[in-house]
Amino acid sequence: MNKMMPALILLMGLLYIFIIPAEPHAVKLFFKAIPMILIIVYAYFQPAKNRKRFQQILLAGLVFCIIGDVTLDHFILGLSAFLIGHLFYLSGFFSQWTFSVWRLVTIVPIGAYAVYMGGELLDALTKSGDGSLKGPVLVYVTAIALMGWSAIMSGNSWAIAGALLFMASDSILAWNKFISEVAGSDILIMTTYYAAQFCIAACIGAPSRSVPKETGAAV
Repeated sequence: MNKMMPALILLMGLLYIFIIPAEPHAVKLFFKAIPMILIIVYAYFQPAKNRKRFQQILLAGLVFCIIGDVTLDHFILGLSAFLIGHLFYLSGFFSQWTFSVWRLVTIVPIGAYAVYMGGELLDALTKSGDGSLKGPVLVYVTAIALMGWSAIMSGNSWAIAGALLFMASDSILAWNKFISEVAGSDILIMTTYYAAQFCIAACIGAPSRSVPKETGAAV
């Protein structure tokens, strides 16, 4: 079944993004959730072997993300659900930590991204008078930056791709919502988002990187 799931996920994702109309809204939300439900099923049937705990943590993250999907119209509620999802993701990725100096220093560009996005969002929220959102938005930016770094430190290529795509998706969403309009934002947000979640699900079955006993590090 897992061999067919990627194609089905792709099909349903394209159906939602390009075919399903915006109204009625309830129908749109229903079809928005279908690719994520399929991704959760795909993640559940990944060959986790001795990483069942890792699989369970990421499954919990996926579940909270689907809650965020269907509640994002209520921005704080949706943001909170996604925040919890990211906390599960970074917990899972950090549990797979394999030390590498080269991966460690990626905290610098990741941190620069968080400072830049945080600063731009704070400025936009100040100008718009939405000061009450400053705290939640900053916490979220910090969490997704740490999630991205934790994926890099896991050394899992699928996790890294998923985390970076998720950061791209949320950056486009935040920029479009609070700073300035992004052309084709709906398509960009959802294509990167579904691709991110698929990669995170796929990382469960990806071979883990072991830490060589001779050097104590994996590069």
